[in-house]
Amino acid sequence: MHSLTDRQRQILDWIRRETEANGRPPTRAEMATALGFRSVNAAEDHLRALARKGAIRLIPGSARGIQLKDGPPEDAGLWVVGRVAAGQPVLAREHLTVRHAIDPRTFRPAADYLLTVIGESMRDAGLLDGDLLAVHKSPEAREGQIVVARLGEEVTVKRFSRRQGAIWLLPENPAYQPIIVRPGEDLVIEGVGVGVVRLEV
Repeated sequence: MHSLTDRQRQILDWIRRETEANGRPPTRAEMATALGFRSVNAAEDHLRALARKGAIRLIPGSARGIQLKDGPPEDAGLWVVGRVAAGQPVLAREHLTVRHAIDPRTFRPAADYLLTVIGESMRDAGLLDGDLLAVHKSPEAREGQIVVARLGEEVTVKRFSRRQGAIWLLPENPAYQPIIVRPGEDLVIEGVGVGVVRLEV
C-alpha cells in the first residue's frame, strides 16, 4: 500500500470506525456530510484515491461498496432485518439495518439473515426481546420448527404446527394465545429459525 496523506489517513480511520460501529460501510452521501465535503463527487474522488493506493477496494454497483483492505469482504456476514413494512418481503433492501460478521455456515442449514425478536411470546424457547434469530429462507416448515410467518401485513415468530385441518402458530409463553390459520387465509412462511444470537450490552 502506498503511503497516505494525513487527510487520507483521517478519512480511512473514519470509514473504519463507521463500518465497525454500524456493521456496514458508509455511503458517499454520509461521508460528504460527516467529513464536510462539498459534494458526493468529492467523497467519490477521495475514495478513488484511497483505492489507487491500495487502502480500500471499491465494489461496483453498491452504494456501500467500500471494502477495507484489512476488513471482511463487503458481502461477508449476515444482515439484520429491522421492522418490516406492510406487504413487503422480509429481505427488502430498506429493511436491512446492520450487518454482523457472522459466518452463515455457523448454522445448519446455513442462515440467510438475522431477524430482531420483538416481544416475549417465544420466551420459553429461549428467544428474548432484542435477540437476533438466525433464519434460513424456506417457503415450507416441518412440525415443531420455529418459523418466521407473514400473516397479511404482519410478520411473527412462532412454532409451526398442523392441527385439526389448520396451521397453528404456537407461542412459547403461556401469556400468549396461539394463532390459528385456516385454509384460504393469508399465510406465507418466510423462513425457519436455525439459531439465536444474543449481543452483549
